[in-house]
Amino acid sequence: MKIAVAKEIEVCERRVALIPDTVARLVKQGLEVFVEAGAGEKAFFSDSDYEAAGAKIISDTAQLWREADVLLKVSPPQEREDGRSEIDLLKSGSVLISFLNPLGNPVVAQKLANRQITALSMELIPRTTRAQSMDALSSQASLAGYKAVLIAAAALPKYFPMLTTAAGTIAPAKVFIMGAGVAGLQAIATARRLGAVVEAFDIRPAVKEEVQSLGAKFVEVKLEEETVAAGGYAKEISEDSKKRTQELVAEHVKNSDVVITTAQVPGRKAPQLVTQEMVAQMKPGSVIVDLAAEQGGNCACTEAGKDIIWNGVTIIGPINLPSSMPVHASQLYAKNVTSLMQLLIKDKALEINFGDDIVDAACVTHGGEIRNQRVKDALQAVAV
Repeated sequence: MKIAVAKEIEVCERRVALIPDTVARLVKQGLEVFVEAGAGEKAFFSDSDYEAAGAKIISDTAQLWREADVLLKVSPPQEREDGRSEIDLLKSGSVLISFLNPLGNPVVAQKLANRQITALSMELIPRTTRAQSMDALSSQASLAGYKAVLIAAAALPKYFPMLTTAAGTIAPAKVFIMGAGVAGLQAIATARRLGAVVEAFDIRPAVKEEVQSLGAKFVEVKLEEETVAAGGYAKEISEDSKKRTQELVAEHVKNSDVVITTAQVPGRKAPQLVTQEMVAQMKPGSVIVDLAAEQGGNCACTEAGKDIIWNGVTIIGPINLPSSMPVHASQLYAKNVTSLMQLLIKDKALEINFGDDIVDAACVTHGGEIRNQRVKDALQAVAV
């Protein structure tokens, strides 16, 4: 069985699907690993590092994709400069493991099905104890939460910690984190380490203890409807609940030096948590870092990939933050992918066992069909 690691071609993508350490583990199991020339360069892993780990370096992209039994990537398949899709390079019947954004862009899933590709989406790994080592969404979200605070600290024209100096005492910055998932919790921990006073909000009351354990104050809203979706993610709530939520958080946004928003709903536009009216009430020099920028933003003023100043408030809409820390982002992602591979490999051969809940949840396409019902529904919605 030939396992191939592709070089990412998406703009600003610096991560790589396997690092030399994980390659070495697969090679020790008697598996052949092929790495596209330069695949790890942006993550500071050289071709010679991969060769030392036992991989074979392939310079011909088409050959790598054509001969791979299992193709490993980070970003979803892209359109190449020659006008062809990367999907067209895949061998019929092969396996693709990658982030695929199947709910946000289900057309890719249909193209993979048409090519008879068995595609496993890293976004769809279930959030269960058994699947923790494979949970790439969580590993990458943790990086994003950490980096978001550093970006905010660099942009804020104030100190984060309280300082007592000969010239007087400087009060600590007030940081408000909206969304207490993996990214939000890491943002809380990082902001606290930097000495800020931190508050956090989430529609899921169950995260209150986690927030408080990290030293932040939990801002709670009482909603009558269910707020937790499958897998522990926040669920999209009604318009009435959104209005009540915005009324609650408005005062906290107004009084904060930094607001970091992290709320995302898979396959849908990010919920708007910070309105223009809220931004208008913030102090000049305040900073908003919107981690949902790629999904439309939690802030009404966010522009994906841009830093803007609106009414004296700096609003930052970063894209693909984990890629800005490619060494550890690749290390964690490679561990996630390798753990999934260990589940799939039996006696040096790949076994797609749909009786396994992890495989069943993650597999988007197989046998020329889309297997995941949510992806089917998303595709139908696009068609309509």
